[in-house]
Amino acid sequence: MEFKEVIRKRYSCKKYSDRQVEPEKLAAILEAGRLAPTAKNLQEQHIYVVSKPETLAKIDAVTPCRYGAPTVLVVAFDKYNVFTYPGGKRDSGVEDASIVATHLMLAAADEGVDSCWLNYLDPEKLADVLGLPENEEVLMVLDLGYGAEGAGPLPNHDSRKPLEETVTYL
Repeated sequence: MEFKEVIRKRYSCKKYSDRQVEPEKLAAILEAGRLAPTAKNLQEQHIYVVSKPETLAKIDAVTPCRYGAPTVLVVAFDKYNVFTYPGGKRDSGVEDASIVATHLMLAAADEGVDSCWLNYLDPEKLADVLGLPENEEVLMVLDLGYGAEGAGPLPNHDSRKPLEETVTYL
């Protein structure tokens, strides 16, 4: 798919069938995340692939928003391996993991796999129930799968502000 088509057609799927993502498509999605740029090329991301029902149930206990996806990617980052910006008030962890997550999400769309970025959850609670290492901070969860019958974009999906409201040339 052409990139412009990928970004226009991708939507947040809120209802999934039980069809599993094919291993080769999952591998392509994960590879796109691996290739994402990170500050100073630190590559502090860690992606957890979850498809076992008992582990999905642990995620369901932390968020009401998994929507029945058969596969979930939990995107975390090593909070002790980040670039600290001049001034010492910010670091690259959240933004680097966000870039990785965006690559995963767009690669899924390119592979014909539906997704939904989930952040309605307590990241510390999720890390705890999944038994993640103490040095890792969860950024988000990405539902992956195939939309169930009747699934589609929300009514406001194509509603976007004009560029004049969101861009300023200085």
